[in-house]
Amino acid sequence: MTASASTTGTGPEAGPTEAGPTEAGPTEAASANRPNGPNRLTARELTLAYEDRTVVDGLDLEVPDGEVTVIVGPNACGKSTLLRALGRLLRPRGGAVLLDGTDLARIPTKRIAQSVGLLPQTPVAPEAITVADLVSRGRQPHQRWWQQWSEEDERAVTDAMERTDVTALADRPVDELSGGQRQRVWIAMALAQETDLLLLDEPTTYLDISHQVEVLDLVRQLNHERGRTVVAVLHDLNQAARYADHLIAMKGGGIVARGRPGDIVTADLVHEVFGLGSVVVPDPVTGSPLVVPGTPWRAREG
Repeated sequence: MTASASTTGTGPEAGPTEAGPTEAGPTEAASANRPNGPNRLTARELTLAYEDRTVVDGLDLEVPDGEVTVIVGPNACGKSTLLRALGRLLRPRGGAVLLDGTDLARIPTKRIAQSVGLLPQTPVAPEAITVADLVSRGRQPHQRWWQQWSEEDERAVTDAMERTDVTALADRPVDELSGGQRQRVWIAMALAQETDLLLLDEPTTYLDISHQVEVLDLVRQLNHERGRTVVAVLHDLNQAARYADHLIAMKGGGIVARGRPGDIVTADLVHEVFGLGSVVVPDPVTGSPLVVPGTPWRAREG
């Protein structure tokens, strides 16, 4: 369920790779990973609300299997709320989220946690817990009462810590780490869960630009090499366009556009969704859409 100390639902799985463009772009990787048949994670006529405030109303969604889907949009448009519902952290007011055709509300929590991993926006760790102990919590959905820890658990935790560059922090208390280090530890925990579907809510929060690229490259690597289906919420539109196979643009609780970044990211879309004047040009490294904001404000001369 959540990438928190008590793993009852979901958690991610990725690891940093060498910064720079990969050999195969997002579309090529997704084509190789995409299975046949209906998509595993979907939403039908989904309505989400907090008390009397409706945030998402009547939304339909298909998460493409074997692809990296990124959700973008302005603040308070419903991005994170939608992701919480996909991970069963928020009960729908109407409609349903379906996993393999079954309403999430009807599926046992442990079974969901073995299939869907979720890193929420603001996870909270128990006081004084060490990095190694927190990452190990990601293995709870796979354990049985007669076998609390296995060689497979050890391999998954070691691999997740190496991929996120936190092995050297193993014995450090999580609450003594910097924001960026702490974020990488949470990502490691989610990766250790080793689920087929991975939901990431702003995974690059608190990270410097180098670690942002490492994390997003890791997401692409997991998708390409292990066939992971990923849904991520990102604030940076250019990073979203660079790493997504499938891009979803939201505004006011609804989906404004969805599709390949190269097909939907235009200056008109940026203005409609964000109210920002811009020029969209090809990224000189990847060829993906690159949004360049309009002329900045300047003081008048004289």
